[in-house]
Amino acid sequence: MEALFGALPRRFARLPMFPFFDLAHYAASVMSLKEQRGAVEISCHSPIACWFSAMLYCFGGSILSSLMLGEPPVAFLANTTNILLASSVWYLIFYCPHNLFYRYVSCLPIRLLVSGMKEVTRTWKITGGVTHAHSHYKNAWIVMIAVGWARGAGGGLISNFEQLVRGVWRPETNELLKMSYPVKISLVGAVLFTMQHTLYLPVEVHNLMFFYTVFLVVTKITMTLTECRTSPFAVLENALGAFLFGFQPACLKAKGKAKVSYNGSTSVVSECTSGGETGDSVKKRHAKKTE
Repeated sequence: MEALFGALPRRFARLPMFPFFDLAHYAASVMSLKEQRGAVEISCHSPIACWFSAMLYCFGGSILSSLMLGEPPVAFLANTTNILLASSVWYLIFYCPHNLFYRYVSCLPIRLLVSGMKEVTRTWKITGGVTHAHSHYKNAWIVMIAVGWARGAGGGLISNFEQLVRGVWRPETNELLKMSYPVKISLVGAVLFTMQHTLYLPVEVHNLMFFYTVFLVVTKITMTLTECRTSPFAVLENALGAFLFGFQPACLKAKGKAKVSYNGSTSVVSECTSGGETGDSVKKRHAKKTE
Protein backbone atom coordinates (compact mmCIF):
# COMPACT_ATOMS: atom_id res chain seq x y z
CA MET A 1 0.00 0.00 0.00
CA GLU A 2 2.83 2.37 0.86
CA ALA A 3 4.57 1.60 -2.42
CA LEU A 4 1.35 2.27 -4.33
CA PHE A 5 0.78 5.57 -2.56
CA GLY A 6 4.38 6.58 -3.20
CA ALA A 7 4.05 5.81 -6.91
CA LEU A 8 0.75 7.66 -7.32
CA PRO A 9 2.18 11.20 -7.02
CA ARG A 10 4.93 10.35 -9.51
CA ARG A 11 2.41 9.08 -12.05
CA PHE A 12 0.19 12.07 -11.40
CA ALA A 13 3.07 14.49 -12.04
CA ARG A 14 3.60 12.90 -15.47
CA LEU A 15 -0.07 13.29 -16.43
CA PRO A 16 -0.41 14.98 -19.85
CA MET A 17 -2.65 18.05 -19.97
CA PHE A 18 -3.46 17.84 -23.67
CA PRO A 19 -6.11 17.35 -24.84
CA PHE A 20 -8.63 16.53 -22.10
CA PHE A 21 -7.47 18.79 -19.26
CA ASP A 22 -6.79 21.68 -21.63
CA LEU A 23 -10.25 21.17 -23.09
CA ALA A 24 -11.78 21.36 -19.60
CA HIS A 25 -9.80 24.53 -18.89
CA TYR A 26 -11.10 26.17 -22.06
CA ALA A 27 -14.68 25.09 -21.35
CA ALA A 28 -14.62 26.42 -17.78
CA SER A 29 -13.00 29.69 -18.86
CA VAL A 30 -15.45 30.38 -21.69
CA MET A 31 -18.41 29.45 -19.49
CA SER A 32 -17.17 31.97 -16.95
CA LEU A 33 -17.03 34.59 -19.70
CA LYS A 34 -20.55 33.82 -20.91
CA GLU A 35 -21.89 34.22 -17.39
CA GLN A 36 -20.50 37.76 -17.17
CA ARG A 37 -23.05 40.54 -17.49
CA GLY A 38 -23.35 41.76 -21.07
CA ALA A 39 -21.17 39.02 -22.61
CA VAL A 40 -24.03 37.45 -24.57
CA GLU A 41 -25.02 40.82 -26.03
CA ILE A 42 -21.41 41.43 -27.10
CA SER A 43 -21.34 38.02 -28.81
CA CYS A 44 -24.36 39.01 -30.90
CA HIS A 45 -23.08 42.27 -32.36
CA SER A 46 -19.29 41.86 -32.06
CA PRO A 47 -18.06 38.24 -32.37
CA ILE A 48 -14.45 39.37 -32.78
CA ALA A 49 -14.45 41.17 -29.42
CA CYS A 50 -16.15 38.17 -27.82
CA TRP A 51 -13.56 35.79 -29.28
CA PHE A 52 -10.68 37.98 -28.12
CA SER A 53 -12.15 38.11 -24.61
CA ALA A 54 -12.43 34.32 -24.62
CA MET A 55 -8.79 33.98 -25.62
CA LEU A 56 -7.80 36.31 -22.77
CA TYR A 57 -9.74 34.08 -20.39
CA CYS A 58 -8.09 30.94 -21.77
CA PHE A 59 -4.52 32.20 -22.27
CA GLY A 60 -4.32 35.17 -19.91
CA GLY A 61 -1.64 33.49 -17.80
CA SER A 62 0.66 32.95 -20.77
CA ILE A 63 0.16 36.52 -22.00
CA LEU A 64 0.84 38.13 -18.63
CA SER A 65 3.87 35.98 -17.81
CA SER A 66 5.37 36.68 -21.25
CA LEU A 67 5.00 40.41 -20.69
CA MET A 68 6.67 40.12 -17.28
CA LEU A 69 9.67 38.28 -18.75
CA GLY A 70 10.00 40.51 -21.81
CA GLU A 71 8.84 37.82 -24.23
CA PRO A 72 6.38 38.26 -27.11
CA PRO A 73 2.86 38.28 -25.61
CA VAL A 74 1.51 36.76 -28.84
CA ALA A 75 3.63 33.63 -28.47
CA PHE A 76 0.57 31.62 -27.40
CA LEU A 77 -0.86 32.09 -30.89
CA ALA A 78 1.96 29.93 -32.25
CA ASN A 79 0.26 26.87 -30.74
CA THR A 80 -2.31 26.55 -33.50
CA THR A 81 -3.82 23.35 -32.13
CA ASN A 82 -4.68 24.87 -28.77
CA ILE A 83 -6.01 28.04 -30.38
CA LEU A 84 -8.30 26.02 -32.64
CA LEU A 85 -9.44 23.89 -29.70
CA ALA A 86 -10.21 26.94 -27.56
CA SER A 87 -11.94 28.68 -30.46
CA SER A 88 -14.10 25.62 -31.09
CA VAL A 89 -15.16 25.56 -27.45
CA TRP A 90 -15.91 29.29 -27.59
CA TYR A 91 -18.05 28.89 -30.70
CA LEU A 92 -20.04 25.96 -29.30
CA ILE A 93 -20.71 27.65 -25.98
CA PHE A 94 -21.84 30.93 -27.50
CA TYR A 95 -23.36 29.96 -30.84
CA CYS A 96 -24.55 26.35 -30.61
CA PRO A 97 -28.22 26.17 -31.71
CA HIS A 98 -30.70 26.37 -28.85
CA ASN A 99 -27.77 26.79 -26.45
CA LEU A 100 -27.47 23.00 -26.28
CA PHE A 101 -23.73 22.76 -25.68
CA TYR A 102 -23.74 25.33 -22.87
CA ARG A 103 -26.72 23.64 -21.21
CA TYR A 104 -24.95 20.29 -21.37
CA VAL A 105 -21.64 21.56 -20.00
CA SER A 106 -23.26 23.68 -17.28
CA CYS A 107 -25.33 20.85 -15.78
CA LEU A 108 -24.03 20.11 -12.28
CA PRO A 109 -22.21 16.76 -12.81
CA ILE A 110 -20.40 18.00 -15.92
CA ARG A 111 -19.65 21.36 -14.33
CA LEU A 112 -18.09 19.65 -11.32
CA LEU A 113 -15.95 17.48 -13.60
CA VAL A 114 -14.85 20.44 -15.72
CA SER A 115 -14.12 22.60 -12.67
CA GLY A 116 -12.02 19.87 -11.06
CA MET A 117 -10.02 19.28 -14.23
CA LYS A 118 -9.42 23.01 -14.60
CA GLU A 119 -7.86 23.10 -11.13
CA VAL A 120 -5.46 20.36 -12.21
CA THR A 121 -4.24 22.58 -15.04
CA ARG A 122 -3.73 25.40 -12.53
CA THR A 123 -1.04 23.35 -10.77
CA TRP A 124 0.74 22.66 -14.05
CA LYS A 125 0.61 26.32 -15.03
CA ILE A 126 2.08 27.48 -11.71
CA THR A 127 4.91 24.95 -11.77
CA GLY A 128 5.63 25.79 -15.39
CA GLY A 129 5.77 29.50 -14.60
CA VAL A 130 8.11 29.00 -11.63
CA THR A 131 10.44 26.78 -13.67
CA HIS A 132 10.39 29.16 -16.64
CA ALA A 133 11.21 32.16 -14.45
CA HIS A 134 14.06 30.24 -12.80
CA SER A 135 15.57 29.58 -16.22
CA HIS A 136 15.78 33.36 -16.77
CA TYR A 137 16.61 34.52 -13.23
CA LYS A 138 18.44 31.96 -11.11
CA ASN A 139 17.14 31.84 -7.54
CA ALA A 140 15.31 35.16 -7.96
CA TRP A 141 12.45 33.95 -5.81
CA ILE A 142 10.34 37.11 -6.10
CA VAL A 143 10.39 36.85 -9.88
CA MET A 144 9.58 33.13 -9.67
CA ILE A 145 6.61 33.80 -7.39
CA ALA A 146 5.34 36.61 -9.61
CA VAL A 147 5.57 34.61 -12.85
CA GLY A 148 4.10 31.48 -11.27
CA TRP A 149 1.25 33.57 -9.90
CA ALA A 150 0.68 35.16 -13.30
CA ARG A 151 0.60 31.78 -15.03
CA GLY A 152 -1.86 30.34 -12.53
CA ALA A 153 -4.22 33.30 -12.24
CA GLY A 154 -3.50 35.41 -15.31
CA GLY A 155 -7.12 35.46 -16.46
CA GLY A 156 -8.16 37.08 -13.19
CA LEU A 157 -5.22 39.47 -12.95
CA ILE A 158 -5.90 40.94 -16.40
CA SER A 159 -9.68 40.99 -15.94
CA ASN A 160 -9.82 44.79 -16.19
CA PHE A 161 -8.16 44.72 -19.60
CA GLU A 162 -10.51 41.95 -20.71
CA GLN A 163 -13.48 44.05 -19.60
CA LEU A 164 -12.22 46.94 -21.72
CA VAL A 165 -12.33 44.66 -24.76
CA ARG A 166 -16.05 44.22 -24.07
CA GLY A 167 -16.54 47.95 -23.52
CA VAL A 168 -16.81 47.69 -19.74
CA TRP A 169 -14.80 49.76 -17.26
CA ARG A 170 -15.10 48.61 -13.66
CA PRO A 171 -11.88 49.51 -11.79
CA GLU A 172 -13.39 48.42 -8.48
CA THR A 173 -13.16 44.80 -9.68
CA ASN A 174 -9.35 44.95 -9.80
CA GLU A 175 -8.08 41.68 -8.35
CA LEU A 176 -5.32 43.47 -6.45
CA LEU A 177 -7.96 45.47 -4.57
CA LYS A 178 -10.16 42.50 -3.73
CA MET A 179 -8.67 39.15 -4.61
CA SER A 180 -10.90 36.26 -5.57
CA TYR A 181 -10.25 32.77 -4.27
CA PRO A 182 -8.52 31.49 -7.48
CA VAL A 183 -6.10 34.41 -7.39
CA LYS A 184 -5.34 33.87 -3.71
CA ILE A 185 -4.79 30.14 -4.00
CA SER A 186 -2.59 30.65 -7.08
CA LEU A 187 -0.42 33.04 -5.08
CA VAL A 188 -0.14 30.48 -2.28
CA GLY A 189 0.79 27.81 -4.82
CA ALA A 190 3.40 30.06 -6.43
CA VAL A 191 5.02 30.64 -3.03
CA LEU A 192 5.01 26.92 -2.20
CA PHE A 193 6.46 25.78 -5.51
CA THR A 194 9.08 28.55 -5.44
CA MET A 195 10.16 27.45 -1.96
CA GLN A 196 10.35 23.86 -3.19
CA HIS A 197 12.29 24.87 -6.29
CA THR A 198 14.83 26.84 -4.25
CA LEU A 199 15.14 23.98 -1.72
CA TYR A 200 13.59 25.94 1.16
CA LEU A 201 10.73 23.43 1.31
CA PRO A 202 12.06 19.88 1.84
CA VAL A 203 9.50 17.97 -0.22
CA GLU A 204 9.59 16.29 -3.60
CA VAL A 205 7.95 18.29 -6.38
CA HIS A 206 5.64 15.44 -7.41
CA ASN A 207 4.36 15.09 -3.84
CA LEU A 208 3.72 18.82 -3.59
CA MET A 209 1.94 18.82 -6.95
CA PHE A 210 -0.26 15.92 -5.91
CA PHE A 211 -1.36 17.23 -2.51
CA TYR A 212 -1.74 20.82 -3.71
CA THR A 213 -3.95 19.66 -6.58
CA VAL A 214 -6.05 17.47 -4.30
CA PHE A 215 -6.65 20.48 -2.07
CA LEU A 216 -7.60 22.61 -5.09
CA VAL A 217 -10.04 20.06 -6.50
CA VAL A 218 -11.71 19.23 -3.19
CA THR A 219 -12.09 22.90 -2.27
CA LYS A 220 -13.45 23.86 -5.69
CA ILE A 221 -16.00 21.05 -5.77
CA THR A 222 -17.11 21.84 -2.20
CA MET A 223 -17.54 25.53 -3.00
CA THR A 224 -19.51 24.67 -6.15
CA LEU A 225 -21.83 22.26 -4.37
CA THR A 226 -22.47 24.58 -1.44
CA GLU A 227 -22.57 27.71 -3.63
CA CYS A 228 -20.20 29.31 -1.15
CA ARG A 229 -18.35 32.42 -2.31
CA THR A 230 -16.41 32.95 0.90
CA SER A 231 -12.72 32.11 0.74
CA PRO A 232 -11.67 29.13 2.89
CA PHE A 233 -8.84 31.36 4.10
CA ALA A 234 -11.19 34.05 5.45
CA VAL A 235 -10.58 33.23 9.12
CA LEU A 236 -6.81 33.09 8.65
CA GLU A 237 -6.84 36.29 6.59
CA ASN A 238 -8.78 38.16 9.26
CA ALA A 239 -6.46 36.93 12.00
CA LEU A 240 -3.29 37.83 10.10
CA GLY A 241 -4.75 41.15 8.99
CA ALA A 242 -5.58 42.12 12.55
CA PHE A 243 -2.17 41.00 13.83
CA LEU A 244 0.07 42.41 11.09
CA PHE A 245 -1.83 45.44 9.77
CA GLY A 246 -4.27 46.31 12.55
CA PHE A 247 -7.36 45.45 10.51
CA GLN A 248 -10.59 45.59 12.50
CA PRO A 249 -13.71 43.47 11.96
CA ALA A 250 -16.27 45.06 9.69
CA CYS A 251 -18.78 45.52 12.51
CA LEU A 252 -16.27 47.60 14.49
CA LYS A 253 -15.35 49.89 11.63
CA ALA A 254 -16.87 53.33 11.67
CA LYS A 255 -18.13 53.92 8.17
CA GLY A 256 -18.75 57.63 8.04
CA LYS A 257 -21.16 59.26 5.66
CA ALA A 258 -20.68 62.91 4.88
CA LYS A 259 -23.82 65.01 5.05
CA VAL A 260 -24.03 68.66 4.00
CA SER A 261 -26.28 70.86 6.14
CA TYR A 262 -28.31 73.84 5.02
CA ASN A 263 -25.53 76.26 6.01
CA GLY A 264 -22.92 74.43 3.91
CA SER A 265 -21.10 72.75 6.78
CA THR A 266 -20.29 69.04 6.58
CA SER A 267 -20.90 66.50 9.29
CA VAL A 268 -19.88 62.86 9.53
CA VAL A 269 -22.28 60.41 11.14
CA SER A 270 -20.90 57.01 12.04
CA GLU A 271 -22.94 53.87 11.36
CA CYS A 272 -21.41 52.06 14.33
CA THR A 273 -21.93 54.29 17.36
CA SER A 274 -20.32 53.64 20.70
CA GLY A 275 -21.61 53.92 24.25
CA GLY A 276 -25.13 52.94 23.22
CA GLU A 277 -25.76 56.10 21.21
CA THR A 278 -28.16 55.68 18.36
CA GLY A 279 -28.09 57.47 15.06
CA ASP A 280 -31.15 59.54 16.04
CA SER A 281 -29.45 60.90 19.18
CA VAL A 282 -26.41 61.91 17.17
CA LYS A 283 -28.62 63.74 14.70
CA LYS A 284 -30.49 65.57 17.47
CA ARG A 285 -27.25 66.64 19.13
CA HIS A 286 -25.94 67.88 15.79
CA ALA A 287 -29.15 69.85 15.18
CA LYS A 288 -28.79 71.61 18.55
CA LYS A 289 -25.23 72.62 17.71
CA THR A 290 -26.21 74.06 14.37
CA GLU A 291 -29.03 76.09 15.95
